[in-house]
Amino acid sequence: MRRYIEKIEQLTLPVVAVSGIVAFPGVTLSFEASHELSIKAAEAAFETDSMVLLCSTKEIIDEADDISPDKLFKVGTVAKIKQSVKTPEGNMRIIAEGFSRASVKEFKAFAEYICAEAISKVVIMSDEDSVRSEAYKRVILTEVEALVKMLPSVSDDMLTTARSIKNPALLADFIAANVLVRYQDKQKVLECFEPVKRIEILVSLLKDEASMLAFEFGIHKKVRDNLARNQKEYYMREQIRVLQDELGDGADSEIYEYHEKIDAMKLPENVAEKLHKETERLAKTPFGSAESTVIRSYLDTCLELPWSKSTKDRANVAAAKKILDADHDGMEKVKERILEFLAVKQLSPDLKNQILCLVGPPGVGKTSIASSVARAMKREYVRVSLGGIRDESDIRGHRKTYIGAMPGRIINALTQAKVNNPLILLDEIDKVTRDAHGDPASALLEVLDSEQNKNFRDHFIEMPFDLSNCLFIATANRLDTIPRPLLDRMEIIDLNSYTKTEKLSIAKNHLLPKQLARHGMSKKMLKIDDGAIVEIIDYYTREAGVRNLERTLADVIRKAAKRFVEDKELTKIVVKAENVKEYLGERKLLPERISDCDEIGTVNGLAYTEAGGDLLKVEALILDGEGKVEITGSLGDVMKESARIAVSLVRSMAADYGIDADFYRKHDIHIHFPEGAVPKDGPSAGVTMVTAIVSALTNTPAKRDVAMTGEISLRGRVLAIGGLREKTMAAYSAGVKTVLIPEDNMRDFDKLDEAVKQNIRFIPCKTISDVLKNALVVKKSKPIKEADGDDAELPQMIPTPAIKGEAIHLNLKEG
Repeated sequence: MRRYIEKIEQLTLPVVAVSGIVAFPGVTLSFEASHELSIKAAEAAFETDSMVLLCSTKEIIDEADDISPDKLFKVGTVAKIKQSVKTPEGNMRIIAEGFSRASVKEFKAFAEYICAEAISKVVIMSDEDSVRSEAYKRVILTEVEALVKMLPSVSDDMLTTARSIKNPALLADFIAANVLVRYQDKQKVLECFEPVKRIEILVSLLKDEASMLAFEFGIHKKVRDNLARNQKEYYMREQIRVLQDELGDGADSEIYEYHEKIDAMKLPENVAEKLHKETERLAKTPFGSAESTVIRSYLDTCLELPWSKSTKDRANVAAAKKILDADHDGMEKVKERILEFLAVKQLSPDLKNQILCLVGPPGVGKTSIASSVARAMKREYVRVSLGGIRDESDIRGHRKTYIGAMPGRIINALTQAKVNNPLILLDEIDKVTRDAHGDPASALLEVLDSEQNKNFRDHFIEMPFDLSNCLFIATANRLDTIPRPLLDRMEIIDLNSYTKTEKLSIAKNHLLPKQLARHGMSKKMLKIDDGAIVEIIDYYTREAGVRNLERTLADVIRKAAKRFVEDKELTKIVVKAENVKEYLGERKLLPERISDCDEIGTVNGLAYTEAGGDLLKVEALILDGEGKVEITGSLGDVMKESARIAVSLVRSMAADYGIDADFYRKHDIHIHFPEGAVPKDGPSAGVTMVTAIVSALTNTPAKRDVAMTGEISLRGRVLAIGGLREKTMAAYSAGVKTVLIPEDNMRDFDKLDEAVKQNIRFIPCKTISDVLKNALVVKKSKPIKEADGDDAELPQMIPTPAIKGEAIHLNLKEG
């Protein structure tokens, strides 16, 4: 005998209509209410923390359709709204938890929503008949597991949850909500209040669903069998086609089309002959074989190459110059070289293209100038990235006998350009590496040799292709990683870092308009004046190029755009130097400045980094000790060697400067380069270290507004250095008034920035005496040397030594 416990309650509840879904007791339901009556009912229930009645519509209705009581089922679920959120479309996303079934006695339509007088009935199976309950549960799970094998959409987690439910009535509701597909079937289960009857209905529906799926699988199997049969017939037809081609009956076949394409193209004689032979091989190869696929790929690749198609270079040199000047500020070397090439090309059309290599720090426009050159010359532009390439096959391609073989990057670039005289940019040529698979740099030797590249052979093509009409431009950040034979084949053009004036011009004329357009703004909406740009250059970016400057300008524009969106009455924003911090925060960089006063043992040096020039202070300290030399500041081997040379040089000229000859035995010397976390290397700080040591030993201050750079030799000669342009720009920014440079570097004077040349006094130095004479403050002071009688004094002026043979003689005459 079945035993039930019934709980009956009469309720009046607002109705929320759901379409295409059914809510069950004990199941949480997430849905979107789109009709105004349902939204109002949900809001009323949520505000009063009361229940709602979730009723499914008899048919799926659209948002435009009206909801009326006759369109709703008479049995629904009493539920509690846990969460409701309005969507941008005006709908309401609702999460509700079902509690009990309810049969509607009467629907009442009000102005804002529909109410229902309903009887809620909960029928609970008695726990005494545990055997029967377990049997019902097993029946349900057996049917579900059989159905799940044909329903991949049902997850394993759902099955695990189902097995954990002990009450078969609750299990029936859970399975109906998660497994049944049709909402009409779910409604049948919902409308059955008696648990056993409900389980029987569910099992019947599950069996029907399984039968339907089995029937569908049968149909799918027949379709697959038909496809297999069609493929077999297709294979047989292709065999017949090949036989017809062998008999000469395939005039319209693929083979004929290949022959037609080869004859239609203006190919070199040897190329046409080779492709005709490959086409005949394809005709004799079984269709669908691996070899036929390789031959087709080979023929298609060869026929896509621009063997004879080319573009005509721009003849108007003035027009080309106008394009180059419009796209880039500065870069006069590159522009002049391209214009020279165009001019000579007019006089000598047979001139072979030269290979240029643009070398410079990141962000100075090496890659972008190449695209401008292509536009100025009216050539197609293709970029080939070489960074990280370590396999020779990336350049020369793979032999076509290998599975998945393909041509190299050079041939791919020509296929992409569709002409045989494009401008090919070999980007990051200094990042090419080598390993056991070969040396890509060696493969580039043939590509970049104007005498050899007219017969360039790609392993995949297996025929020579003329690259002599291509204009190659390579880019690199440094030259020391490029092999010497490869470097010898290129014309090196150095691109210096930008000056502050150049950065300002680039930002105004190029970066700012580009970023304004990208962010949907105009000059009328946002103005960033020159002072603000200079503020950003000085205190928010430190780089040789302008990449970080462009990112920072974009940051300012984004914040301005946000203000426009938030304040509809705003018409224009002006960014000035004084309010840049409102957009970018506090200054990120502290300016390098000279000291406030002359100091003993502290000298201003100049350094060249990837970010440009920098003021490099050198400090020397003399301590009582046993002659140890301590060098600190994260220095490289070259700089440590320069420090040892500096100490030896000071020892050799100690007597000439009133320094105790035994100072290196009685005292320790500590040389320090501040900012110890930053690695430093190079020989150009040699004169700076000598000056700092002499200043400390003679107790003579070094001039605070004097900076210097130069390598030092053991004979006291000041040797030439690199990066003078960047170093002098750093000196100018730091407030230096005088810069001591090697005499041999005067050849670079014309390359310096005009503002630097007008505001800084340059003194060429041939020997270390020239440096000391101009770097140390001329005054009387007591040296470290311990005199027997009166204390020795420094001369009024530190003189220039006379050079004889290999020795340095320092005279101590005044004047």
